[in-house]
Amino acid sequence: MMPAVQIEGLILSGRSNDSLTEIVNNGKLVSDEIIINLLSKRLEEGEEKGELGFILDGFPRTIRQAEILEGVTDLDLVINLKLREEALLAKCIGRRTCSQCGGNFNVASIDIEGENGGPRMYMPPLLPPPECESKLISRADDTEEVVKERLRVYHDLSEPVEEFYRARGKLLEFNLPGGIPESWPKLLQALNIEDPDNKRSAAA
Repeated sequence: MMPAVQIEGLILSGRSNDSLTEIVNNGKLVSDEIIINLLSKRLEEGEEKGELGFILDGFPRTIRQAEILEGVTDLDLVINLKLREEALLAKCIGRRTCSQCGGNFNVASIDIEGENGGPRMYMPPLLPPPECESKLISRADDTEEVVKERLRVYHDLSEPVEEFYRARGKLLEFNLPGGIPESWPKLLQALNIEDPDNKRSAAA
């Protein structure tokens, strides 16, 4: 399996610069130049280790980042995971964290009629154990108004990036049918990849 390169983790572990860590912890944006520099170093290290490829999670987010990335490496495929906005909104508002153990949960139960005669979308809640039920807290910014604004900004930024890779024939658009159990095998099928776990289960 190819290693996943998560930009946030790369920044925090790739540099010990206190000011850079402060930028990330405060939710601000690190410059494209710093991100690309750190990413380039990580990809070089992977090549030296004999890694055959990589997966970038949540990057690039802007056209400028995509253009800079083209000068650093050649991507084989860009997967655009799409979820209906009403489901996204419910999942964001339903996020909860246990103030004691730090566990992440979600109280939203998604049950939405299918579009154009398609199947219903059902995503059960991820409920906490009994000892955490009374200790759940939500993020102050997980309100409907704030989440809708986040989604608006995301769409404004992501749609040009989608078109950038669509024009290059590298974009795979995948509509999530539900949660991970429903989505994972269908995504592997779309990518023409066999799931070794499923093969082992069938063999057993």
